[in-house]
Order: sequence, then C-alpha cells, then structure tokens
Amino acid sequence: MSGGNVSGGNHEHVDVLVVGAGISGIGAACQLVRRRPGTSYAVLEARAALGGTWDLFRYPGIRSDSDMFTLGYSFRPWTGAQAIADGAAIRGYVADTAREFGVEDAIRYRHRVVAADWSSAEARWSVQVERTDADGQVRTLRMTCRFLFCGTGYYRYDRGHVPDLPGLQRFRGTIVHPQHWPADLDVNGKHVVVVGSGATAVTLVPALAGTAAHVTMLQRTPSWVLSLPSRDPLAEKLRDRLPVRLSYPLVRWRNVLRAQLLFQLSRRRPERVRGMLREQVRRQIPPTQDVDVDFTPAYDPWDQRLCFVPDGDLFRALRSGGASVVTDRIETFTESGIRLASGRELPADVVVTATGLELQLLGGMNLRVDGEPVDLASTVAYKGMMLSGVPNLALAIGYTNASWTLKIDLVTEYLCRLLAHMERRGFTTATPREPPGPQRSPLIDLKAGYVRRGLHLLPTQGVRAPWRLHQNYPLDVLLLRRGRVADEGIEFSTAPTAARARSAVPSAGAGR
Repeated sequence: MSGGNVSGGNHEHVDVLVVGAGISGIGAACQLVRRRPGTSYAVLEARAALGGTWDLFRYPGIRSDSDMFTLGYSFRPWTGAQAIADGAAIRGYVADTAREFGVEDAIRYRHRVVAADWSSAEARWSVQVERTDADGQVRTLRMTCRFLFCGTGYYRYDRGHVPDLPGLQRFRGTIVHPQHWPADLDVNGKHVVVVGSGATAVTLVPALAGTAAHVTMLQRTPSWVLSLPSRDPLAEKLRDRLPVRLSYPLVRWRNVLRAQLLFQLSRRRPERVRGMLREQVRRQIPPTQDVDVDFTPAYDPWDQRLCFVPDGDLFRALRSGGASVVTDRIETFTESGIRLASGRELPADVVVTATGLELQLLGGMNLRVDGEPVDLASTVAYKGMMLSGVPNLALAIGYTNASWTLKIDLVTEYLCRLLAHMERRGFTTATPREPPGPQRSPLIDLKAGYVRRGLHLLPTQGVRAPWRLHQNYPLDVLLLRRGRVADEGIEFSTAPTAARARSAVPSAGAGR
C-alpha cells in the first residue's frame, strides 16, 4: 500500500509522514517504496513544486558545488554529461526520480507543517498542517503518523540573511537577494555589485559577467576557491565500457575518497593545502587581482566550506575584464552605488546581497512530546539523524564537507532498517536517550557566519558514536548501513494501547 493511507475520524493516518519534497524528502519516499513496500506514507510540501532548494533558487548560474555522482542518489545513477550540473538539471533529476518510483502521487503541495505533538500513550504523532487552496484560502487540517521524517534541510526558505548595510535606504538602484531572484531582472549593460564571498557569489559573478557592463564581487574577507572540471573523464571512459550499474558506484566511490582525502589533508596539513589552493588561484587570476588580499583567507581550508568553480569560470570572468573582486568594507550606500572604507566608490545599478542564509531546523515547526515543548538546542543528535528524548522522528542533515545526498542516502536506508527492526520485535516507539557526561560540541563544526549566527538553534553532539556526527562517509557507512540498529543510545518500547490491541488479536491472525 505504498503511498496509501488510512482515514480515521476527521484526519488521515499514515505510517511515515515525510516533510519536504526536496532532494532529501524525495530520497526518503523512494527508499520507503524500495525497501518498505507495505509502509504507507505521504509527502507534505509547503511550496507548489518539488525540488526544494533546486526549485526555489533560480538565480543565474545556479548549480551544484558537488559532483553529481555523489550528489545523485545511490539507487538512481546520474547519467548526464556534466559532473557539475545546473539547477534545472538537478531539479529534473529529482522530478524524474520521483516519477520513476511512483512517489509523485503521494506528494501534497501547498501543505505546510506548523506543529507536531507526540503521544506516548498512542505511539503516534499528531501533525498540524496548513493547506493553501487554489483560491488562496488557508485551511488547517490534522494528520497522524507513526514516524515523522523531516527532509527540510537546515535553513529558512522564506528569507536569507541580510546584515545591517548602512545607508541602504538611500540607494536608488535595484536590490536583489538570490533566494528571491526576479525572473524579469535585466542586467544588460548595467553595473552589478554582488555583496558576499561564498558559493552563491562565486556562482553569480561569471553568470552575470557575460551581459552586465561590469560585475564586482565585494567581500569583507575572501574564501578559499578551488577550480574543478565540469566533466569527469573517468566517468565518460567507464560509461563507454561498463554498464551504468557498475560505472556509477565506481566513480561515486572514487569521488568520495578523493574528497575525503582533501578534507583530511586540510585538517592534518593545513599549510600544505593553503599553499596548493593559493597557487592554483594565482595561476588563473589576472595581475589586477592580489591573490593574498582577494583569495587567501585567514582561516584554514575547511574551517569553512570550500567554494568550487567549474572549469575556473570565475577566474575566466576576471581575466576577461568583465568582473573584478574587491576586498573592503562598506562605509555606506549612496544613491548611485557603494562607498567603501578605503574611500573608493563602486558604481551600481543592481546590488545582489549574497550574504548568506539563516539556519532553521524542521522547517520551523513546533515540536511537543507528551505536551512538553521540545527545545532543539537542549537535545543531542543521535547518529546525526535523531534527537535525544524525541521518539520516532528522523531528520535530514547532510555533510558539510561532501555531497549532501551521501548522508541522506544512509539516513533513509537506516530509517527503513529501524522500521523493520521495530516491526519484527513488536515495538512502537524508538527514543534516543541522552548520553552520559556533560561534554557537548556544536552539531555543525564550521566557522561560517550562518553557522555561528544559528548555533543557539541547533542540537549538540556528543564525544563518541553514536552521538558524534561524523563528517566522514566511509565511517557512516559502517555506522548506519552496517552497524547495529539496537545499541546503547536508543530505547525501544511498546505503547500500552498497542500492547492491548495485540493481545486482543487471536494468534492465528498474527503476522503478514
């Protein structure tokens, strides 16, 4: 009864309720179809289309900053020519995957989850949902489920972070945030200033440089930037010689191990990696840019996420003269541009505030367990996917040093293993229990501004497995795919109502 449901009273009940129809939520639903064909489920999506990030973000040049052989699902090979794909291609891949596994019919669009209440007595979540009808009317409905999976990522979809920009109200030009890019914005012949230095900024600059009069990337401090090929020669060779079911995992694992090697080297030999990154940038930028001022941060590689640029497109835009990088602080906006702390003035017709995101877990829903509000910051993450003291809930938090989907694949596989274990043993409830000892550390170990601003909103992690969040795919394969479901960190139980119901059923009718 995949994708099915049971109506009870004035609400609908499913075994698993998936929140979010982005790359995480669609991945979870497909895994349920593949591994738990008898499990009923529904997917609730607040927006009017699937795709999550890849549908919301429509700014010029939007693309992955991870290769598609690791950003793609393990169970559905990426067969596109580009290893670094644009947003439309990724959105199409997610939609095609949903269609192939029959998940489309289970998605309820314009359904926003606002609250979820767990009842230990009934061993189920009661979920409050706001549905926006075609006429714009918002109606509140209730659904119940045995298990709640939150594939909502960890940032706000409705707005990005905009710092205090002095004099902004004086500026007479156009101000745009990448999260809400106007489809009709024309930058042809205009001076554009992109404020920011992260992945979004380095993507926008080369995409706009071809049509704008000039694009300036204005940054307070630089980021580490690494050029990668947009096509994968090994993948192309293997594709001609092997069936995709063999070539895809080979390329996937090669890329996983190569990325992990760079990350570990950055941690153990940061000076060596700093030198390597600096040198590859120096060779590609024009003499008008200073590699030490504009491309050499004070922090070590992977203290913040690296910015990847396909085929050095950012550096090519700089060499063409159509773009430049300026490292300075904003003194104030003027009517026609930005005055910098150095006294220099940047003319601007369009200013893009690529200044980061705001963290938000669970899509902003309010959680209660037996009537008590859940403070996410007081919980500890279990296996990087569940929360201490919160029963029957899993959430999708991908890697910060590798492709997001690598972790989501493992989390959704583990979810199916957990459901199977509970079914075999007759358990209705799985609750991670807080580990002993006071030692805690931030869940996301990055020094990026958006992480520092939102740490007070996030769970913490412990000092060892299963409470330690590994940024290491091979280790997580052992923990989530090969490790025991029942360990010292999780408690299984059976709700009183479920136990009574089972005892009332004749033994001849038991089983499936």
